[in-house]
Amino acid sequence: MKLLVLATGCAALAVRLWGQSSPPANAPANSKTAQAAGSDWQTAAGGKMEFEVASVRLNPGPMEPSKFRLSPDDAYVETGGLLIADSPLDTYIEFAYKLELTREQFQAMYAHVPRWVLTDRYEIRARAETTNPTKDQMRLMMQSLLRERFDLVVHYDEQETPVLEMTLNKPGTLGRQLHRHVDGPACDVKGTWEPGTEWKPTDLFPSQCGAMEAVPGPDQTMVMGARDVTMEMIAKSFEIGRLGRPAVNATGLVGNYDFTLQWTPNPDDFGRGPGSPAASEATSDSQGTPFLEAVKEQLGLRFRPGKAKLKVLVIDHVERPSEN
Repeated sequence: MKLLVLATGCAALAVRLWGQSSPPANAPANSKTAQAAGSDWQTAAGGKMEFEVASVRLNPGPMEPSKFRLSPDDAYVETGGLLIADSPLDTYIEFAYKLELTREQFQAMYAHVPRWVLTDRYEIRARAETTNPTKDQMRLMMQSLLRERFDLVVHYDEQETPVLEMTLNKPGTLGRQLHRHVDGPACDVKGTWEPGTEWKPTDLFPSQCGAMEAVPGPDQTMVMGARDVTMEMIAKSFEIGRLGRPAVNATGLVGNYDFTLQWTPNPDDFGRGPGSPAASEATSDSQGTPFLEAVKEQLGLRFRPGKAKLKVLVIDHVERPSEN
């Protein structure tokens, strides 16, 4: 693809990468394998890749839904190698580098970028060389597109950061609603629960494997679940909107898991947005089970303060693209 850009500004920023961490100092020895697996997704996907053809244009009109979720989880519907999306640049960056950001990380990342990075939507239509790329391969192609069309320049750094370590509440014991994926329904078995209806622990949720879903349940509760996901992904999903600092997996568990979690949100859980420290605490007049208590009772997991070396993505430069 030919590089065509219009200069407008640059920024230097740092954010945490999905799964990009070294094990906490007091983590179980076998957690190192899981952490390393999470940090090697780009290598496992094939390294540098490019779309065969791609077009980028500013779209001030109605938004067109993406062909698949530009999310850090593994939820993916094959599109025959086509990517059709309509989002601001920050969405594409977070998709391309598999970022899952707390509110504080989001604010730090975009504090000094030009405003258009967050506000202007760009329609991207691209086609891969093959008809069946994986979602991670689509991410690698998006990285190349961002370099060539937005002149995005990044590098990696490592920082020791306060974290919350996700551990088993009782060694060797999983909660009643956390199961190894191989012991449960296969991915071709669809979910059985409709959001908003009465939920039972035997209901299968969500419908699609690889997806991390959080939806309203009955009686002002929230129901969150995933199927066929790593413990690293579960830890990361829990920090968004509910924990006040980055979360890392220190359970020592490897392989993929299914879980469903039901809790009664604190009013601050979603009113203040992702990353609020208050979001992990129940108010004095809250009814039902608060988030951290539900995680402990239903999944057999808990969080403890710790420190870990986190790999961060630093954005050095970005420019507006020219249309084509």
